[in-house]
Amino acid sequence: GMAAGFLLEIRRGMQSALLVIRYEADLPSRPVDVSVAADCLEVRSGGSCEAAALPAEVRLAPSSCRGLRRLPGEGLHLRMRLRRPPPSADLGFTLRESLKPQKNYVFYCQSCGDITVKDRKFLRVLPLPSENWSALVEEWCCHPNPFARSTLHPQHDDCFLGDTFFLLNSGNESHKSKENTRVICKRCKTMLGETVSSDTIKYYVTEVIIRPSEASFSPTPRSQFVQSMVAQCLVELSSAKSTFRFTIKGDNGKIYILIWLLNSDTLLVESLRSSSSHSAFTLFGDIFMPSCGPVRTWNAVKVLYQPCIKSRNKDLADAWENDTGVHPLKFPSETCLELLLILGLSTTSLPPSLRSMNSFQV
Repeated sequence: GMAAGFLLEIRRGMQSALLVIRYEADLPSRPVDVSVAADCLEVRSGGSCEAAALPAEVRLAPSSCRGLRRLPGEGLHLRMRLRRPPPSADLGFTLRESLKPQKNYVFYCQSCGDITVKDRKFLRVLPLPSENWSALVEEWCCHPNPFARSTLHPQHDDCFLGDTFFLLNSGNESHKSKENTRVICKRCKTMLGETVSSDTIKYYVTEVIIRPSEASFSPTPRSQFVQSMVAQCLVELSSAKSTFRFTIKGDNGKIYILIWLLNSDTLLVESLRSSSSHSAFTLFGDIFMPSCGPVRTWNAVKVLYQPCIKSRNKDLADAWENDTGVHPLKFPSETCLELLLILGLSTTSLPPSLRSMNSFQV
């Protein structure tokens, strides 16, 4: 066929959509007839006709089509309105909702499924204040900081929730060790977290899966899990703190990526015949969560990012690090590299004209 399918990028909040009808090669010499209906798209050229039905939650307003332009090597771009807003994104449960007091939980290694913490019941599940809370206390107190010498350590029946980690009391699993030692999965040797003190372990949300004891464990493809966890962190922090810029740091303290959250109300609809660049995604197994049928939809957060490995963007990274409006997020260094690879693959799956904005990648 002549067309390589389409990509529809919908903004729920604005009920607007950008439609890109992609082509394998440049446009054919014969005239092309594109028809847009509320529930389907059709492209005819010569004797061939390609049609795709849209998912039930997406209904276009064909009369609102505007801004039609042809980009060589990409196909046709046009914008339009939606007839009604699609249902809001279900971003999965948040970390705070996933753990309830008085229930038994099992912590699994996300990479291999080995059990890391077996049958723990927490009496208290409490959110930690943000990383720089003690500095803020000094700003607000007119006398010396009363918390200066006390650190927040969970008791045996506590689970404390940070932005990107859980703090547990290691109790009888104590691997008494030096400060800040990596906690490694016994089976697959992935880094799961680190010991914070002789009796406290920090597990990163990107490395463990938590299930109620009675539930069965089912593995999730690694990249899909990393994406959904990082997206949840970005969405939760942006709504709680109105913070939209983030540094992604490794456990070695280095900055790997600068991320600027543009929006979290994006819905992507794509026909499965779209460009062959998607074959790259099989590196990670099923990178997105496609729905059934020839068209798939998924909720996405749209971010701008800059890689910072090998001293790239050093001046910008330094400026962001010293900016109080930028929130640091810490993950294991290996996961930061995985995230960088996932972002890069996601960028190359977009039509070239949509891959960058100012000096950032999309």
